[in-house]
Amino acid sequence: MSETIEAGIARVTSARAAGRHEEALELALELAAEHPDDARVAYQAGWAHDKLGKESAAVPFYSRALSLPGLSPVERHGVFLGLGSTYRTLGRYEESLETLRRGVAEFPDFAPLKAFLAMTLYNCGEHKEAVSTLLNLVLDTTGDSSVKSYSEAIALYARDLDQVWD
Repeated sequence: MSETIEAGIARVTSARAAGRHEEALELALELAAEHPDDARVAYQAGWAHDKLGKESAAVPFYSRALSLPGLSPVERHGVFLGLGSTYRTLGRYEESLETLRRGVAEFPDFAPLKAFLAMTLYNCGEHKEAVSTLLNLVLDTTGDSSVKSYSEAIALYARDLDQVWD
């Protein structure tokens, strides 16, 4: 009898956490072959490929994970981040942009998605929106009192970086 999906995922994540990335990939691929319609398994297989710099091979697993039910919110925003970042790394900027925008729309409070969205916006030549996204991210996440003291001005420029006054 084969192990449960949960036990298999635990073995994959344990190997990855211990830095045994090749082992994690082997385990993830075995699990994915046994459970091709499990979103959590597909996510782990995508992540295992990503950790080894095998971005092209990660894409189908991440895509499958997003297309299937069964991911927790934490896993789901992880898949959006993984797939969006992977597309960006591969130079597939429009797919990255679409994926990360979907992720931000679904998880507006998950700051890392906004950071990766800003990078992709830059790659797409959308420099103004990229900087605006980063400025808003700084305002939303900083604990630095000196930055907070300029929050009104930073928010103003985040809305319109090209604003000039006489």
